[in-house]
Amino acid sequence: MNKILIIEDEPAMRKNLRAILELEHFQPLVAPDGQTGLALAREHLPDLILCDVLMPEMDGHAVLAALRSEARTAHLPFIFLTAKGEHADVREGMSLGADDYLVKPVHVDDLLEAIAARLERARQQIEPVRFAPDFSSAVPLEKLGLSAREAEILLWITQGKTNYEAAIILGISAATVKKHLEHIYAKLGVEGRNPAARQALEALSRPGAKA
Repeated sequence: MNKILIIEDEPAMRKNLRAILELEHFQPLVAPDGQTGLALAREHLPDLILCDVLMPEMDGHAVLAALRSEARTAHLPFIFLTAKGEHADVREGMSLGADDYLVKPVHVDDLLEAIAARLERARQQIEPVRFAPDFSSAVPLEKLGLSAREAEILLWITQGKTNYEAAIILGISAATVKKHLEHIYAKLGVEGRNPAARQALEALSRPGAKA
């Protein structure tokens, strides 16, 4: 059972997140502030952390900076969950090493998809692979039957970028990314981001993938 640490100063939000995670058979740990959350992260080494940004005394950015500075906690998957959604806020969070950045109010399905993607990504990083994926080019993904733009989007998604982040990188809207992903899933015969990313990793890990 995956342990997920929730760091959130709003009681109603903490309660809702805990209930959602329990229903999905996760083991939630709950902290009402940054200092408590940091202590719990150090003690329990959770599989993933959901953290608000705007909190008194120690905000989410300070929590993440502290975690990333310590060897035991530097690798923990970390998702910001916040009401702040400006590009500058996203860039600041990502520059500190956040893995994802979800803007409140977030749909339950989007939250669970982000959690699943980060947990899968963490598993891939520790599981041995025969050939390391080459992320330098999206061309091998076109061999899956994708257009050049679809391959480019899948390349970034496979590296763990959210729709919003991929949109910023590619200079398009998040809605456009989402629409392309729908086409990608249909072409690959999958129902979501994780199985699509697995197919992409296989394609990018083949010897001579660029050929």
